Amino acid sequence: MGDEGRIESSAFSNHQFTVPALRRLGKHKPVPRLTTKYDGPQRMCCYAACATGTCMFRPLRFATCAACAGNATRGDPASMRGDDATMFTAQRTSLHRGNDDLLTAGLGLVGLQAMTPPAFADPERPLAAEARRRALWANWRGIADLAPGGGYGTLYGSLATVPGREFHALATVPGASQPHRVLVQVPDGFDRKRRCIVVTASSGSRGIYGAIAVAGAWGLPKGCAVAYTDKGAGTDYFDADAGIGIAADGTPSAGRTQAVFAPEGAGQGVAFKHAHSGDNPEADWGRHVRQAAEFALQALGEAYPDDAPFDFDNTRVIAVGISNGGGAVLRAAELEGDWLDAVVAGEPSIHVDAPGARSLYDYTTEAALLMPCALLAVDNLPQPPLTAQVAPLWTARCASLRAAGLVEGKDAAAQARSALEILRTQGWTDGALRAGALSAGFDLWRAVAATYASAYGRFDADAHPCGYRYAAQAPDGSPRPSTAIERAAWWSDGSGIPPGAGVGLVDTRMAGPDPLLPGLQCLRALNEGDDAAARRVQAGIAETRVGLPRAGLPVVVVHGTDDGLIPLAFTSTPYVGWAQAAGRDVRLWQVANAQHFDGFLGLPDYAARYVPLLPYVYAALDHVDAHLDDKSALPTDASISTTPRGAGKALDAAHLAIPR
Repeated sequence: MGDEGRIESSAFSNHQFTVPALRRLGKHKPVPRLTTKYDGPQRMCCYAACATGTCMFRPLRFATCAACAGNATRGDPASMRGDDATMFTAQRTSLHRGNDDLLTAGLGLVGLQAMTPPAFADPERPLAAEARRRALWANWRGIADLAPGGGYGTLYGSLATVPGREFHALATVPGASQPHRVLVQVPDGFDRKRRCIVVTASSGSRGIYGAIAVAGAWGLPKGCAVAYTDKGAGTDYFDADAGIGIAADGTPSAGRTQAVFAPEGAGQGVAFKHAHSGDNPEADWGRHVRQAAEFALQALGEAYPDDAPFDFDNTRVIAVGISNGGGAVLRAAELEGDWLDAVVAGEPSIHVDAPGARSLYDYTTEAALLMPCALLAVDNLPQPPLTAQVAPLWTARCASLRAAGLVEGKDAAAQARSALEILRTQGWTDGALRAGALSAGFDLWRAVAATYASAYGRFDADAHPCGYRYAAQAPDGSPRPSTAIERAAWWSDGSGIPPGAGVGLVDTRMAGPDPLLPGLQCLRALNEGDDAAARRVQAGIAETRVGLPRAGLPVVVVHGTDDGLIPLAFTSTPYVGWAQAAGRDVRLWQVANAQHFDGFLGLPDYAARYVPLLPYVYAALDHVDAHLDDKSALPTDASISTTPRGAGKALDAAHLAIPR
């Protein structure tokens, strides 16, 4: 068997060995004396077993106790106390060397730039290594600007070939009914003298590789282990019609029992974890991140037993994420204990109780309703969406809003100005509105709102309060069964929120000249109404409110001033102001001419207008890492003046003006 994506086997499966026997086999170092450093109740059970001369060597496919890897002196959260000790299940490990590295699965820049994804040898039955390679291709392209002239890999960022090992598992936070995926990438060049973990969470609702271009690209080439969580979302879709989901290795499951996610409340169509877990995963984002870091300590102990134990006292932990991942690491920052050394949050989706702040669901449902009409009154919109194509649809929206009494004006132009004025009054900037045209044109606002309504209200897949369903669709939009070929690519190609990857958003309320309006009005009413469904959604939103970061924890927030999906004015600005007023060590970099999606800078008009945000996230990581080495002061608050490159020009350092 070659190294490429192979699963390591264990000769010790289901056997108990004495410590002397393990030493003879070269699999265990001399057992240290049990000391009070490991005095948590779960650590006592783990280490006492080895200290008495017998130790269960658990193969990776069985559950293990994360408490053995942590250190009680740095503040154990609920996930590591007593009966709530984190348990990791469905564990597996794989080697990635030669033409199958950790960062790009051997694709490199040229392979990632390919317009078609890596093919499966059997389109209905991909191998785990094939599913992984395709997932890396999709997630790199979804997050980073890899287009020629965009500067990735030359001006900033790394696509270095990084050999190493991957450790996969499922973890469940206390009280949750569904697990989240955790993954640790340990490079062969891991620096055992300068131990470091970069812990991250996927952006959006992406799968487990959803932060590869954020954390992996920075941490792996530096010799750090990188720990990931899909934070209870991800691409473990479930086909309720066929009873088939996604197995732990990313391939289609043989049935319900082998599926990572197989909800009971799905009778037809497709269910996915973010919307239909029943857990409101956003409420636990911080604990997901913490558990990923715990799993990294365990994985390092298995990778380097002669250097164990790895714990939060002797291993640096930096958290980084963008978008929803940025919100997740800020939620991790509020957890008790000093287990975390620094945080960098890019364009974070965060719900804070502070002046000017708005919840994601509030501004998303508002944008879904009003923005298509309002954008008719905004000049110089980036293309796409192509104005000529969307103008008739947006004009129809203006008319339907006027008929519903939501805007004023006798003609489309006046109605558009009315909608625009409402949005400006609600805090939308012109920069956010222009960049938001992308989300309006691609119907992203509706897709996000429908998913989050289900998640916040903890509704089953067949019980969305606004009648939305998810299924493969026929050309006329009607639901149809998913095919084996579609299911085979879900884990790799999906973004975690349909439509996409062969799964559509089915709107059962479509009617009238503006057929999407009834469903959108229903979604908006869940934010503002007082019926039972609205109260469930509002309660779920309240559960996601962020707390203050731990006192003394360095936090750098990086956000584009033109972000049209998670506007700066509703999220980072109020969060940073609130945290600084409370005396927390939080800094804000505001990046001019940066919007939310680096991945769309491959579109010529977006490349001409906007700079990527990832270079500033990497730079912030460099600064906090140097600060932790006592080499530099933390970065100060900064408004970074950038220069758009213009049409047909390559990006260079002068355009970015990154703080040094």
